[in-house]
Amino acid sequence: MNKIRKITAATAIVGAEPDARAGLDRDAARLLAALAQDGAYALEDPFAEDGLIVRVGGAGMSLGSGRFPRSAGDTLLAADLAERTFGRRTRITISPAGRARLKRDAAGTGTPYLAQHLDLIEGGAGDGPDRPVRDASESPLAWMARRRDRDGRPLLDAACFEAGERLRRDLTTAALMPRMGADWSGVKVDGAGPRDPSAASDAMLASRQRVRAALDAVGSDLSGLLIDLCGFLKGLERIEAERRWPARSAKVVARIALARLAEHYGLEREAVGPDRARMRIWRG
Repeated sequence: MNKIRKITAATAIVGAEPDARAGLDRDAARLLAALAQDGAYALEDPFAEDGLIVRVGGAGMSLGSGRFPRSAGDTLLAADLAERTFGRRTRITISPAGRARLKRDAAGTGTPYLAQHLDLIEGGAGDGPDRPVRDASESPLAWMARRRDRDGRPLLDAACFEAGERLRRDLTTAALMPRMGADWSGVKVDGAGPRDPSAASDAMLASRQRVRAALDAVGSDLSGLLIDLCGFLKGLERIEAERRWPARSAKVVARIALARLAEHYGLEREAVGPDRARMRIWRG
């Protein structure tokens, strides 16, 4: 009974409200999210004896990112969600366990521990908890979109990335890619019997038409590369090895092919149009 009273009293002194999503008090959950930023760290607040200040450092510049009570940092350190580094000034940074905790929280109740080790994103149409997901780290398009060149720009802009993803979705729906095992996810239209072109669904046939039109628009010289990149998800190094291309040449050719594909889909790098849309009025 005494232990229960002590715990209740300690909780009342701290005055922290529990965060149902992360299992931490609200200040600790906010601090953990702030420390997850690139180059973020927490220092003792020079203007508050019992406080912490979070800064985001990078490229020789340090920016403030909020103030938090010291108890939030103690909570994260006790739970091994943050670690303390000693130097000229003691800093608190997020630990690998803290980043894994954030991934589990972001995944919700679906696949939290799978999302902890993989980079899961929504990979298909649908709503609800059964919406399909896939590992973005296996996609060469996602790798190119995250990498940056010497000028700090992404290797793949948003229009080219969306064009490649649209072709990948059409290739998947069209069931044009070979499988290494039994297909248990095929769409059954007539309920039974062998599947042939006459039994294909309308969505599958429409996807095949879109794939054929996209590859024809890109051209035969680049269509094979797009199938390897978006369909088989082959990496750039593997493409260069199989085609005996010079090193780092597949990156250039892939960007040209995806730019031509984005042009076919009508995707632009920047939104263009009139400053103000014309208002339409329907009269009954």
